[in-house]
Amino acid sequence: MKATAGPSGAPDADDARDPIVELSGAHVVHRAHSGGLFARDRVYALTGADLAVAPGETVGVVGESGCGKSTLAKVLVGVERPTSGTVLFRGRDLWSMPPAERRVAVGGSTGMVFQDPSTALNRRLTVRRILRDPLDVHRRGTPDRREERVRELMSLVGLPRALADALPGQLSGGQRQRVAIARALALDPELVVADEPTSALDVSVRAQILNLLLDLKERLGLALVFVSHDIQTVRRMSDRVITMYLGRIVEEAPAGRVTDHARHPYTRALFSATPGLLDPIDPIPLAGPVPSATRPPSGCPFRTRCWKADEVCATAMPGFSGASAAGHRFRCHHPVEEGEPTRDLVRQAARLSPDTAMAEVPPEHVLPDQKHAREP
Repeated sequence: MKATAGPSGAPDADDARDPIVELSGAHVVHRAHSGGLFARDRVYALTGADLAVAPGETVGVVGESGCGKSTLAKVLVGVERPTSGTVLFRGRDLWSMPPAERRVAVGGSTGMVFQDPSTALNRRLTVRRILRDPLDVHRRGTPDRREERVRELMSLVGLPRALADALPGQLSGGQRQRVAIARALALDPELVVADEPTSALDVSVRAQILNLLLDLKERLGLALVFVSHDIQTVRRMSDRVITMYLGRIVEEAPAGRVTDHARHPYTRALFSATPGLLDPIDPIPLAGPVPSATRPPSGCPFRTRCWKADEVCATAMPGFSGASAAGHRFRCHHPVEEGEPTRDLVRQAARLSPDTAMAEVPPEHVLPDQKHAREP
């Protein structure tokens, strides 16, 4: 873990406690073709995201496909600029930096592991070239030192030195992902964001890659943001779990509380879908598909599928409320009671269903906190 040295040469304690990256009111709005020759819809990929990642912690991000997890990951590492809102990197506004300074600050302090290593790696470059490229671009050390660093990286992720001259197509899926992880670590980053790092791999090698990430996190003192649809894996790997729905962060909780003490109905429904083998239960039923990100419902975005929804949920998006435990917050007008058994929620959801009259809103509808989010 990197930290600014104090007068004695030791890391400054205040710097070590400060967030590496912090989002405040971050919105991402895309433009997408809607079928007509010139018609284009706004896609609300991320709405009002507030999140801070501290040194050394693991933050898990869960949610269904299309909920904004990957967009959040890209904003955190500076790959994608938010349409509005602020991204602070070590206390400085990332997107007000000159481009050259931003490349050095972000490129040298963050790494990203993408979902599919077969497309994330240049198939024409050898493993040696792939791992050396970040060192060459950022001019780290002498040529001899860069070659030495390549060997260190391969050893770090468990790749045989004999594979240094292999092309990605000659490697197995697990080996390719190890190369991708090594590349993300090449510049000794403080923060690594792993976006669905095992979803493209065989089941037999997923555990190896997950264990490798956890081992590297501990050995190197990394902060890790782990994005996945595998919610039980996220719970086991993380210190803190973020739940996203339709571009919004709807709950943030310590990992140990998300199974039985989550307050948002959606979080409880997600975790009920993969119950433990020792106490199997039916999942909490949700009515209907996720609404379109181009036509988000008014009020709470989850109300069209929530068994607790009423007129209040249709008129206003709830602000964050705090739970009894530190670091636990949620956005819900009618939260689940702490410790309420999942079996009771299954019965409630089966008996009640959201008002279908509130299911969709007109295409031109814009939520109040999205009015200032301008498309690029």
